[in-house]
Amino acid sequence: MAKKGTVLICDDEEIMRDVLETILSGAGYKVDLARNGEEALEAYSEKSYDVVLMDVSMPGMGGLTALKELIKLDADAYVLMITAYATFDTAISAWEKGAEGCIRKPFQNEQILALVAKGIKARRKEEERVVLRQAMTRSVRREGFIGRSEAMEVVFRLVDRVAPARSTVLITGESGTGKELVAKSIHEASPRANEPFVVVNCSNIPSDLLESELFGHTKGAFTGAVAAKKGLFEVADGGSIFLDEIGDLRPETQVRLLRVIQEREFTPLGDTAPTKVDVRIIAATNVDLKEAVKNGTFREDLYYRLSVVPIELPPLRDRRDDILPLAQFFIRKYNDENARQISETLSPGVLSLLENYYYPGNVRELENIIERAVVIAPTDELTTDCLRPEVQNPDLAFELLKNTEGFSADIDISRGVNFYDEVKKFEIDLIRRALEQTGGHQSRAARLLGLNATTLNSKIKNYNIQVRI
Repeated sequence: MAKKGTVLICDDEEIMRDVLETILSGAGYKVDLARNGEEALEAYSEKSYDVVLMDVSMPGMGGLTALKELIKLDADAYVLMITAYATFDTAISAWEKGAEGCIRKPFQNEQILALVAKGIKARRKEEERVVLRQAMTRSVRREGFIGRSEAMEVVFRLVDRVAPARSTVLITGESGTGKELVAKSIHEASPRANEPFVVVNCSNIPSDLLESELFGHTKGAFTGAVAAKKGLFEVADGGSIFLDEIGDLRPETQVRLLRVIQEREFTPLGDTAPTKVDVRIIAATNVDLKEAVKNGTFREDLYYRLSVVPIELPPLRDRRDDILPLAQFFIRKYNDENARQISETLSPGVLSLLENYYYPGNVRELENIIERAVVIAPTDELTTDCLRPEVQNPDLAFELLKNTEGFSADIDISRGVNFYDEVKKFEIDLIRRALEQTGGHQSRAARLLGLNATTLNSKIKNYNIQVRI
C-alpha cells in the first residue's frame, strides 16, 4: 500500500480514467482502475481502498447500484460519486446509499485532490477507532479476568484465537476458576459482541423443564403451557449461548443439543416445524466428560462436537502469581462497594498467607476472603487478623486433617507423596461427614463447611461422593 493511500477509480470512459489516474498518481496515491460497477465490486472484494471515485452513469451496473453493493462489502467504505448531471435528486440518492459526496463534471484538479485527501483522513480516523475499540475490548477482558501467570497467558492467547470463529468451545476447570468469565470474554471479543450473550446453568433448571427453557414450546404443549414461549436458543439467535454444567444434561436433551449443533435448527416442544438459528455454543463443566463418556452418562458424539476447541482453566493453587493482582482487584471492587479506602499495598505477612493458602474454592474463595477482610478491617490497611482463621493458621487445617477418616499423620513422605491427592481425600471425607451429620441436606452441610452451596454441589458431583445416611 502506498504511504499516502489507495484509490479505486470506476468510470466507463477511458479518458476520464486516465485523467483521474494521472492526477492522483502524481500526488503519490496508489491507483487501481475499473471500467464498470461489476469490476469495481470485484476489485474491492479483493482488497479495500481508502477512497473510491465512482461514476454515476455507466452501462450495465450503474454507479448507484454498485455503491449500494459496495457498502454491503464494507459499511465504512468512503465513496465519492462523479456525474455530468449533478442534480439535487442524484446527490440525495447517492447520500442515502452511503456516498460521502457528489462531484460534478467538469471538475478542477485541486477539487479532486482536496476531496480525496479529506477521504483519506476520515478513513485513517476510522481505522484508529477500530484499533481503539479492539484495545478496549482486550482491556475489558483483562480487567474482568485477571492473570499474569504463564498458565493464564496460555488461556488469553486461546481466547484471542478462538473468538473470531464460530466453532464450539468447551471450558473445563474446577468450580470458582472463572469459566463464565472466559465464555463472556470469547463472546465480547467476537463479531457477535453486539448480539445476545445468554447464560444457562444446566444444573439449576429442573431436568423436566430444561428442554422447554432451551428450545421453547407452543401453547398447550404440556400441562401448564398456557402460552407459547420462546426458547433460550432463539433468544440467543445471532449471538452466543453459554451452557454451564453441561455434564448435567439428560440423555434426551443431549440428543436435541447434538441436532442443534449439526443442523443449526431445533423444534420447540409441541411444534412440528423446525426453527433455524445462528448461535455459537460455549459450554463449561467441572466434571471429567471423558470419564462420563466411559460411564455412559454422556454421549461421545456430543462430547466431540462440543470440544472442538477445549480450554482448561487451571486452579488458583497452580497459578499463584495471579493471587496478588487478583487480591488488589478485589480490594478496589469492595472499596467501591463499601465506601472504604483500604490500601492495595499488602504487607509481606498478609501476602505470604494469601499465597500459601490452598483455595479449594479457587478465585471465588479468594474474592470472599478479600471482601470479608475489607469489610472488617479496623484501619485502611489489611492485617493478618482480617483474614479468615484457616488462612491465618495453616496448622489449623492440618489439625482438622489429622482428625478425618482415612488420614494418617504418619504418612511416610520420604518417598514423596502427591500433596493434592492427600488434600482431595481430606475434602471428600469432610464433605461426606458433613452430609451424614445433616442427613444429606446440602445447604446445611455447606454452612457447616463454610462453603457456597453451589461449590459444595459441584464438589459432590466432581468427586462422585455417595452419602451414607
